[in-house]
Amino acid sequence: MATGTLYTYPDNFRAFKALIAAQYSGASVKLAENFKFGETNKAPEFLKKFPSGKVPAFETPNGQYLSESNAIAYFVANEQLRGGKCPFAQAQVHQWMSFADNEIVPASCALVFPLLGIMPQKRGSTARQDVEEVLALLNEKLLNCTYLVGERITLADIVVFCSLLHVYQYVMEPSARKPYGNTNRWFMTLLNQPQFKAVLKTFKVCEHALVFDPKKYAEFLAKTGQAGGDAKQQQKQEKKPKEEKKKPVKEAEHEQKEEMDATEEALASEPKSKDPFESLPKGKFNFDDFKKVYSNEDEKVSIPYFWDKFDPENCSIWFGEYKYNEELTKTFMSCNLISGMFQRLDKMRKQAFASMCLFGGDNDSTISGIWVWRGQDLAFTLSPDWQVDYEVYDWKKLDPNSEETKKLVEQYFSWTGTDKNGRKFNQGKIFK
Repeated sequence: MATGTLYTYPDNFRAFKALIAAQYSGASVKLAENFKFGETNKAPEFLKKFPSGKVPAFETPNGQYLSESNAIAYFVANEQLRGGKCPFAQAQVHQWMSFADNEIVPASCALVFPLLGIMPQKRGSTARQDVEEVLALLNEKLLNCTYLVGERITLADIVVFCSLLHVYQYVMEPSARKPYGNTNRWFMTLLNQPQFKAVLKTFKVCEHALVFDPKKYAEFLAKTGQAGGDAKQQQKQEKKPKEEKKKPVKEAEHEQKEEMDATEEALASEPKSKDPFESLPKGKFNFDDFKKVYSNEDEKVSIPYFWDKFDPENCSIWFGEYKYNEELTKTFMSCNLISGMFQRLDKMRKQAFASMCLFGGDNDSTISGIWVWRGQDLAFTLSPDWQVDYEVYDWKKLDPNSEETKKLVEQYFSWTGTDKNGRKFNQGKIFK
């Protein structure tokens, strides 16, 4: 039986995975006392054990150390939770754990964090659609089964459940949940298990969805000392008239000293990453301006605008085609492939634009798209974070002066036509 100490901040959905698994296996998992996020995990003695400084982190009595929530949950689980004795069932458990990390968590965070005021709301965000696609996929999977793998609860259920907690807590009010009856049944079945209840003592399913409030994010920036740019402008606009009396000094000091909660601290502590495009010439093409025109105008306006402003010396156009189209089945699952790729390339958006299209129908479809980015070479090689998906596509650099390129850009930007084998356009997704 596994034993050890778990380092985490309160209500960390990632830590819940191990705590619930321990309830089933009987593992003795003790929460570290006096853990303070931003202090304990930055102390030299902690970093010596866990160099990344991230939590949850797990320490065994004999001085072994584990990080990454899925690994910790796997360690404290029993054989049944890991998939039993069947290798295929074990692989399925890992499949769903990966699905949770790659598809659910990015979509959930992109949707919920702006509502909590700890991330800015992105214009044109597909987060809501991405979450709904995940729920629809689960709904179909759970149509004829109670659990994700086999006939008993496994780590697949625990990890996917924990990854959906924020969605069900803050967004999925009754009307939003209605289309996903099978997923709801599965979620509530797990929530009402004694082992889950022992960990999630106060969790309640959403009755009224949170609504985005820009003031929350401005306040968050002020707390973390990151206020600037748009946030400052927003705060200027929201200032109250001069006639309003100044707040008492003591009250003002109290507000300045207001502490962030653990979730805010965790997000604020993320290191600011260097822009991989920084070493490339900036050029004259303004991606933000084009994206605004594309979003607000008809293609008859936006496509000529693109060619008028495009800077061929410092930007390039590429055609990407999925290598394994013969393996595609349900169209919504194919769309999930595109959404997952977009989420993992999130930090590339400022200097890139893409239109990805799905052609055909269930069990007979293809994925391809037109990409534009700063620089003349494949942009994905600029950052290890961008290299997860690009190798499953064939990439061809296009000549911006050729008529063939102009026709492809018009087709993919306007979501029309067919693929090279005559399959009709089904649906598309824009990376912007």
